Amino acid sequence: MAYIDRVSAAQAHAGESSEARHSDQTTGPRYELRFRSLFREGRGWAFPCDAAGHVDMDSMSERARNNYMFARALIGIDVAPPCVQAAH
Repeated sequence: MAYIDRVSAAQAHAGESSEARHSDQTTGPRYELRFRSLFREGRGWAFPCDAAGHVDMDSMSERARNNYMFARALIGIDVAPPCVQAAH
């Protein structure tokens, strides 16, 4: 999870442990649920998810979980509805 500002996918997963990132890389394609800012081009929130856009909140840190819930609350106010994208 991260607040994105034209950052690389590795930076978009800040807050995940290196062990979690490593295990994701070995299991196949990775995806991100992205909440794009409605007002600031290139900004928004990104969270690891599966191909269907399901986020595993149980595996998130408390901070990541709070940010995810915050981003969801801002849909239509500050961010667009989320879309699933392959992580780079």
